[in-house]
Amino acid sequence: MIVLGLSGALNHDASAALYIDGKLIAAAEEERFIRDKHAKGKMAYEATKFCLKQAGIKPEQVDIVAFPYAKIGLKSPARWHYAKRHWYAPDRALTALFNGNRRYWRNHRKVMKLLDDVGIGSDRVKFVPVEHHFAHASSAYHLSGFKEKTAIIGIDGKGEYATTFFGYGEHGKIHKIKEFYDPDSLGGMYGALTELLGFEMLDGEFKVMGMAPYGDPNRFDFSRLIECDNGEFKINTKLVNTVGLRRYKKDGKGYFFSQALIDWLGPMRDGDEIDDPYIDYAASIQNLLEKTALHLIEHYLGDIIRETGKVCFAGGVALNVKLNQRIIAMPHVKELFVQPAASDAGTAIGAASYASEMAGIPVEKMEHVYLGPSYTTQQCIDACEQYPETVQWQKLDNVVAQTADILNAGNPVSWFQGRLEFGPRALGNRSILGSPNHKGVADRINAQIKYRERWRPFCPSILDTVAADILQTDHPSPYMTFTFDVNESWKARIPEVVHEDGTARAQIVTQATNPRYYALLQAMEQRTGNGVLLNTSLNRRGEPMVCSPTDALNMFYGSDLEYLIMEDILVTKPR
Repeated sequence: MIVLGLSGALNHDASAALYIDGKLIAAAEEERFIRDKHAKGKMAYEATKFCLKQAGIKPEQVDIVAFPYAKIGLKSPARWHYAKRHWYAPDRALTALFNGNRRYWRNHRKVMKLLDDVGIGSDRVKFVPVEHHFAHASSAYHLSGFKEKTAIIGIDGKGEYATTFFGYGEHGKIHKIKEFYDPDSLGGMYGALTELLGFEMLDGEFKVMGMAPYGDPNRFDFSRLIECDNGEFKINTKLVNTVGLRRYKKDGKGYFFSQALIDWLGPMRDGDEIDDPYIDYAASIQNLLEKTALHLIEHYLGDIIRETGKVCFAGGVALNVKLNQRIIAMPHVKELFVQPAASDAGTAIGAASYASEMAGIPVEKMEHVYLGPSYTTQQCIDACEQYPETVQWQKLDNVVAQTADILNAGNPVSWFQGRLEFGPRALGNRSILGSPNHKGVADRINAQIKYRERWRPFCPSILDTVAADILQTDHPSPYMTFTFDVNESWKARIPEVVHEDGTARAQIVTQATNPRYYALLQAMEQRTGNGVLLNTSLNRRGEPMVCSPTDALNMFYGSDLEYLIMEDILVTKPR
């Protein structure tokens, strides 16, 4: 059975994923192909074509198409809750009651057009709409590999109406315990403060999280943003998660917070510096998120966690690695699985896995996210030969050893290998690498290559043989979805990948999942004594991660990088 999952239901992060008989064959984000970050307003045309091509199937062979957005009935408490909480915007409230599925039908039309355009056939294939938070839940639970009863957390901005999901998985079935509905959204609240701090919602939340360790979470009391007690929470929509006339407007743009928030906290932050008091605002909102989420998790899932210790998590807030560290630290948690593409891009996998499971075909455990396009050495050479500029390249005899020598000399390297990663993290196939024992390499990458805020941390890729010593835990971490406290004895050895609070967002690399990257880490260990590399995504600020050899060349010549390794060739610039 062939199941295609599509995302893009909420006007961003369109992607496609393809299962054949329960095996995940391919998954890719539309932004990587069209070079438009988050692919806002787009459907997953190029990603769908890639998945079909990668699987070697014709469009008419697809049996099921699953989409992470479903109709919500008038009897559901979701629409009534939305209408009640948006009383101050009667147009929104009445629309929820009388035309509450308008977005579903808009999505449906777009999906049907895509299916016809790519040759799948909307009148032939079985279409399965999946509730957004069930898609998130499936992407975490069904791919976790957990066989025990498993606590499931889903927290994001919102889906159809739901913003927060607590449930459990058992014997392949997902059971809902509790949902919260818009505008009561932890993701929305964090996103509103992301905007106040001068970043773009759905993109800048990582930056707020990176800024938070520089601030004092106790300097400002943010408790007025939310009421939370005894398993319930309610957002103060006089300040954040606002709609309509309550929204603060500047230069013709409406924001997700009100003028009252500006009156309280002052103007929006401007620029790239981590200024006072904004670092304390970042620390306060991070602290409020953690405190609220942990209270809710314990309230609704505490008994299940004490029973088996297994937890899985998806939704945009699941990419908050500091919160994830706090969840791992909860008593009785034995293992936390976070869907590596936890945001809406991952709902393509979640919708497809849910539809497959409901059709009686269990899906396999996720072992890696190298699910996108790959290119041969010859294709990389062809891209160099066809590039508008003269490209200086050479074929390498020993890619791993020669790359390690360049890194060991203190140089950053662009590393383009194998299949493109699915999700927001570069995991050793589309990466910029550096040797973390060379002081200043992080600043060099920030200033000369990534062109991003100088205070944002870089992350380590670590050999599995030394990870437990560095991170002081044997908890799995293949996808950079957690932070860990770095062992004091290692902080001076790898200072470029240790953040302000002494933590690192680590990828633990195994030979089975990425043999060439593993060999490079081993080569660095031989040269430096540290089986660790600084690893950040192969892109410039504001751009999607590189997909093709031509993308890599564009990025290379648009930066101050000096070394680009694509498969078995090295590209350099004239000195």
